[in-house]
Amino acid sequence: MGFFEIIKPGTRFDFMSFKEKAITVSLILIAISIGSMIYNKLTIGGFFNYGVDFAGGTLIQVRFKEPPDLDKLRQALKEAGFKDFTIQSFGSPNEVLIRTPQSSGELKGLQEKAKKAIAKLYGNNFEIRRIEMVGPKVGKELKRKGIKAIILSLIAMLIYISWRFEFRFAIGAILALFHDVTITAGVFALFRLQMDLQILAALLTILGYSINDTIVVYDRIRENMAKGKGSTIEEIINISVNETLSRTLLTSLTTLFAVLSLLILGNEVIRGFALALTVGIIVGTYSSIFIASPIVVYWERFVKHGVLAKKEA
Repeated sequence: MGFFEIIKPGTRFDFMSFKEKAITVSLILIAISIGSMIYNKLTIGGFFNYGVDFAGGTLIQVRFKEPPDLDKLRQALKEAGFKDFTIQSFGSPNEVLIRTPQSSGELKGLQEKAKKAIAKLYGNNFEIRRIEMVGPKVGKELKRKGIKAIILSLIAMLIYISWRFEFRFAIGAILALFHDVTITAGVFALFRLQMDLQILAALLTILGYSINDTIVVYDRIRENMAKGKGSTIEEIINISVNETLSRTLLTSLTTLFAVLSLLILGNEVIRGFALALTVGIIVGTYSSIFIASPIVVYWERFVKHGVLAKKEA
């Protein structure tokens, strides 16, 4: 068993001595994330670069036998009546994505329209591999339901952890989850990467993964509190984090290796999902150690020296 332990038993890192610095770094990252979302809202009209799933419109994926001339392709589509569309390479120089806000009319009709425009330039040397259409009302509904799903998940976890442990632990866990989701989403806002249903699924997955890590640490804290290990809450948390550190790192690294394989070797369709999970796993592991547990310390100080102190006075 010892062969698989990254951290040797008996190791005593003083994690709590870094809590102020860790929380400061996290607050800066959260500020950058939220600032990026606000900047996007002011400049492009949305907090993120929404994909067809949320913004509505049509997406057409085309594969050519040879790399196409994007300027000539753009001109051909304009002449065919496409408006406000974007073209970008997708995975390889031979493959492109055409996005347009047009979503009215029959899907088949729009596909034929695109085929005719491209065929004028490239004959039969291309293939339309995928075409997706989402109406603007459906896109807004999906966006609303996605936000609702994340909020309800956080509320459900707050209730469960309050019942399973104590309210102070629940506060720490929920703030850590907010931290993880905000920073992960902030990466997509900062670099204006496409936000679609796959990324939403990744964010919900991160919530589940991160809370599992935090619960393991909290369980050990509760056990050590019952055993009387450590004279202060900070000492108990330090002992508990050290005792679960090997397990936390092993779980995170093995999961990270799998996700990195998808990120590096996967195609363009799954790359955004893999990137969100990669960021989420790294940030979630960090928050389980440096955010969730220290917040328990700060909450106890607040109750003892703030609320309780006022009541006693």
